[in-house]
Amino acid sequence: MPASTDRTGGTDCTDSGQSCQERFHRRWSQLTDPHVRALAWLIDAPSLLDPAAPQWVGRIAELAPNASDTARPWLLALDLAPQALHAHIALHSHARLGRYAEQLMTFYLQHLGVLAAHNLQVRDSDKRTLGEFDFLVWRDEVLLHWEFATKFYLLQSPPAGAVREERADYFVGPNLADSLGAKMQKIFQRQLSLSDHPAAQALLPQPVSAAQALVKGWLFYPDGDYPVSPALGVCGLHCRGFWCGLDALPDAPAYAVLPRLSWLAPARMASADTLDRGQLGEALASRFTEDEAMPVLVALLRMDDGVALEMSRGFVVPEGWRERAGQRVQAVLE
Repeated sequence: MPASTDRTGGTDCTDSGQSCQERFHRRWSQLTDPHVRALAWLIDAPSLLDPAAPQWVGRIAELAPNASDTARPWLLALDLAPQALHAHIALHSHARLGRYAEQLMTFYLQHLGVLAAHNLQVRDSDKRTLGEFDFLVWRDEVLLHWEFATKFYLLQSPPAGAVREERADYFVGPNLADSLGAKMQKIFQRQLSLSDHPAAQALLPQPVSAAQALVKGWLFYPDGDYPVSPALGVCGLHCRGFWCGLDALPDAPAYAVLPRLSWLAPARMASADTLDRGQLGEALASRFTEDEAMPVLVALLRMDDGVALEMSRGFVVPEGWRERAGQRVQAVLE
């Protein structure tokens, strides 16, 4: 049975055959404010992890059933008058995409009236920090602990003979400092146990009934190959893209380099702000002159009545990145 793309919460992770961009543009074409669009994506996008996968033992957080439908009138009104959201974002520095996403989710949970606390630090008797609750959320009069993450990983081909789609460590961050496997281990083996500590329990209004991970994001595959193994525990409906060298970048009517804080929702921009293939090549050549340059996220765009809409996205990697990524994966396996 195809996955429903009209609701969030209780997600059916069967791949629907529609891209994340198609789903998003179909549902949210009226939204124009970039921050409201990013918030809509966080509410509406599929979980990166499959809630039904046995390895997560029921510890995947989901927003309420039909959350995106319920939020729709509010988001449409917010898009017309986004000052409150802009003011909320302006209170914080957002050099990091993760913090930006957290503030968007905080704004949404506050709107729902379910947020008990966020970024609540726990310290021991010597004032040493033991950890931090991302979100404490009320649901049906019980208290939930949610660890929130928005992640972007590229699948690096493993050594010959390995089953690549069943190893989360083959998905590495653009800067090679992180992997899907390492992030999941940190969340599930350490962060979700914070409420068990006596110092944490003293801060809580009542005991935590469940500690869960709320994980959104995009996974990027080489050469347009999209393997999804149930053993990996990834939602089959997850948002996905490609990665390649500049010479293998697919043709498109137009392109855009996406700044880090624009990585969440599919891009929407004025046609005058787009790049042609030559301009994109010049922009990437400038970026790749740096030592150990990072991959650059590029949106492939189509024109729709004078507006450019993202139809796919991918990381363009500099020379040598593929080899560095392979070395990182090999180091994890050894």
